[in-house]
Amino acid sequence: MCTCVNGGGNGNKNKTDKGSYMHGHNHEQSLLKELVYHLPYAVFAVAFSLAVLSFFSFSSHGCDSLHSRAGILFHSFHFMHILFSVTGTLITYYRFSKGLLRGFFVGIFSAMVFCTLSDALLPYIAGRLLGVDMCFHLCFLQELHNIVPFLVIGLANGIIIGYFHKSNEVFYSVFSHFLHILVSSFASMFYLVAHGFEDWYSQIGMVSIFLLVAVVVPCIFSDIITPMTFAKVEKKNERNKVT
Repeated sequence: MCTCVNGGGNGNKNKTDKGSYMHGHNHEQSLLKELVYHLPYAVFAVAFSLAVLSFFSFSSHGCDSLHSRAGILFHSFHFMHILFSVTGTLITYYRFSKGLLRGFFVGIFSAMVFCTLSDALLPYIAGRLLGVDMCFHLCFLQELHNIVPFLVIGLANGIIIGYFHKSNEVFYSVFSHFLHILVSSFASMFYLVAHGFEDWYSQIGMVSIFLLVAVVVPCIFSDIITPMTFAKVEKKNERNKVT
C-alpha cells in the first residue's frame, strides 16, 4: 500500500493518490492503461537512444568497428537493464507482499524472462522481419558470470527501497521505471547493431516502432504486472489457508 503523507486534509490525500497512480492498494490497471502510462517514457527513451546511436554510428569507421563497439555497449546496457529490472520488480512486489525470499525468486524470474525478451529476442525478431540476417545471442547462457553481480545488486537495491524507504516509494518507483525503460531502449538498439543490423538507419522508421514494442511491453510486465500478480496470488493463498 502506498505510504501517505501525514497531516490530514484532502489536499495531501489527493497528492498521494495522484503520485501513486500505478501501485495503489486497491488499484486495478488494465494492460491497455499501463501501455498508455508508459508509452511517453518509451517514446522519449527510444528517440534519445536513436539520437545517441546516430552520433555513435557517424563516429565509427567501418562496419567491423561499429559491430564490435556496439557489442560492448549492448552488454553494458543489458547488465544495467537487469539491475533496474530486478529493482523495479521488487519495489512493486513489496508494496503488496512482505515475503522476502519469494521476492528474490520473483525478481530473478522477471529479469531472466523480460530482459531477455526486450533486449535480445524481440530485437532479433524485428531484424528478421525487416530482412536482416541476424544472429542470436543469449546472455543468460553465455555471460552468467557477469550477470550474477548485477542480479545481486538489483536484489539488494530493491529490498532496501522496499523495506527502508517507504516514504520515498513513489519517487523511487517512477525514477526506476524511467531508468528501466531508458537502459532497455539502449540495450535493444545496440543488440540490433551488434548482431547484424549495421544499416539500421535505412529503416529507422520501422526500427523505432519495433523498439517501442520491445521496450514498453516487457517493462510493463516486469515492473507492474508480474510482481502484482505474484503478490496477490500469495495473499489469496494465505487467506485460503486461514479460512
